[in-house]
Amino acid sequence: MDEIKRAAVLLDGEEDGGKPLALRELMFCPVLTWLAGELRARGISEVLLLCGAEYREEALACFGSGLTVTVAADRRSALKAFMNSGARTLFLSGAVLPMELSGGHSVYEGRSAAEAEAVFSGAPGAGTVSGYTAVSTFTELCALQTAVREQIAASLTKQGVCILDPGNTYIDPRVRIGAGTVILPGTILRGETVIGRDCEIGPQSMINSCRVGDGTVVNASQINESTVGSRTTVGPFAYVRPGCVIGDEIKVGDFVEVKNSTLGNGTKISHLTYVGDSDVGEHVNFGCGTVTVNFDGKDKYRCIIGDHVFLGCNTNLVAPVTVGAGAYTAAGSTITEDVPEGDLAVARARQSNLAQWAEKRRAAGKLR
Repeated sequence: MDEIKRAAVLLDGEEDGGKPLALRELMFCPVLTWLAGELRARGISEVLLLCGAEYREEALACFGSGLTVTVAADRRSALKAFMNSGARTLFLSGAVLPMELSGGHSVYEGRSAAEAEAVFSGAPGAGTVSGYTAVSTFTELCALQTAVREQIAASLTKQGVCILDPGNTYIDPRVRIGAGTVILPGTILRGETVIGRDCEIGPQSMINSCRVGDGTVVNASQINESTVGSRTTVGPFAYVRPGCVIGDEIKVGDFVEVKNSTLGNGTKISHLTYVGDSDVGEHVNFGCGTVTVNFDGKDKYRCIIGDHVFLGCNTNLVAPVTVGAGAYTAAGSTITEDVPEGDLAVARARQSNLAQWAEKRRAAGKLR
């Protein structure tokens, strides 16, 4: 018997004329993305997607690579052309979840446009396909969150991932996690995130569409659309914004924000620091309160910081500026010019003490 290599998917709008239920999210992931992954796993290579033009791009984005997808709004003519070979085809109507849960059937197989049209018009098909659940309303979709969360956690546990509290952990089905990694309570993992082996993620952390290397710890922090290397620690209370490449054996500590920057291996940013639009070398030390001043109110500029630089506490680097390898900045300096390699930059007012100033003001009743 010939294998099923083709599928026709109908996306209907909701009763109120809103977005099709298949494009609504279930555990951070559109239902159609769940379905696309299952079709790919079943060996489906061609898909006819029937949906309104206004949802074309959003629906196509759910399929990713590995499938040839044709989008059409005219159901009858598209089905006639798609089914002209008479090959066995899956017919999927509405929001279909690739799981055996409670719900009606909406997946059938057939060989003709007439069979597909009958299914898409609401008539039961002749060849019911198991392994799917139909979702008819948004309320039903929300009610499935717990079931799918448990199923994802169970699958990851079988792969050697330790999830300490599955009821308080939320993981997108697209996420991949290496064996030996521990997921602590309150963790949210979203998008196309890949986490390596032997990591510790959480508690109270969110990672969205990132790659995280082996042995890395993320504690009570958020990381978005970035790459983090191996044996690196992030947090607590750190915020990594999109576009960052953070290397190996780096410390991004408490109340540190990193944005659109590259950090070289071994760099330490322990606390209370902002690194934005910067290219940072290896083994750089950021003193507490360091700020890359990257925005002048109109444009953004970059800082370049060489290897083995030591930035003293409360240093302001006013971009665009370059600090050469091995250079130092004195605590409290505002750096507006390039610092050559190996130099010490001091940019602060010289201290002067006014003798008995406080006592005189106090005696005059001007201080408490």
